[in-house]
Amino acid sequence: MQPLRIPLTRRTLGAIALCLAALSPSLQAQEKPPLRIVVGFPPGGSADVLARMVADALRDDFGTIIVDNKPGAGGRIALNIVKAAKPDGQTVIVLPSGPMVLFPHVYKKLDYDAVKDFTPVSQIARFQFGVVSGPASNVKNVAEMVAKAKSDPGNASYGTPGAGTLPHFMGVLMEQSAGISLNHVPFQGGAPANNALLGGHIGYKFDVVSETAEMHRAGKARIIAVTGSQRDSQVPEVPTLKESGINMEATAWFAMYGPAGLKGDALGRLEKAMMKIARDPAMKDKMLKLGLEPIGSNSADLAAAQKADLNRWEKPIKATGVQLD
Repeated sequence: MQPLRIPLTRRTLGAIALCLAALSPSLQAQEKPPLRIVVGFPPGGSADVLARMVADALRDDFGTIIVDNKPGAGGRIALNIVKAAKPDGQTVIVLPSGPMVLFPHVYKKLDYDAVKDFTPVSQIARFQFGVVSGPASNVKNVAEMVAKAKSDPGNASYGTPGAGTLPHFMGVLMEQSAGISLNHVPFQGGAPANNALLGGHIGYKFDVVSETAEMHRAGKARIIAVTGSQRDSQVPEVPTLKESGINMEATAWFAMYGPAGLKGDALGRLEKAMMKIARDPAMKDKMLKLGLEPIGSNSADLAAAQKADLNRWEKPIKATGVQLD
């Protein structure tokens, strides 16, 4: 059987060129490695949910994206994975601010440098905390809480998801700002702290508003104040601490970082995409429902926010004497 011979006319060559041009984007997409978003917490938590929202929003610009959960050590395992990655824009992490602004003051020997080992990409969203009163305290506002703590110094207990966490130091800041004494009771996670609060074993709890809003609405516990500069849309009837007469304002944030040395087009592409996400109405709505205030900053703004919070938390953390191995 004779092989089929196609005359290479000008028309044939043009057709071949058009076919190759049509195939080119597909071939490039297949050759390009996926973007890996590492998350240092288990599936279902707020960091994981936000990372998956970000991944969905980035797919139009980045193609295949893998959300890789590497839980453990409060996010430190995931951070070390990103620290060791190539600075090519293909590996990033989405995480809350604690490991980047609290842990450097809390841990005696931290196996990463929060500033030198990572490249800030974008501050994604900000969130605030609630001061929660349980059945044991039965207080209805901050003034009652302060009066009760002063009349019985040291007998007011508050629970948190653990020592060295943001809620722990929110309580410390509250003590310093209000001039009261509170007993910190650390639990192994938010759920045990909730059970202790509802069971009357502790009087108060400091936690992310979204974690306690349902209990508040059901009347099982009461959020008596929020820690940010504005009221929270999830519980708009609850005043801020400043409105309640306490000169305290503190929030936390989620951000995206890459390994040290990430720069140029790789960094610029990620920055641009993250700022685009923050302006998207559908994404904004999803974040607000999670109790997150969208930000979408650039790399320089995230670096400035991290530096400010590193300085801000140093004094209250050192005042506690908390040092973890």
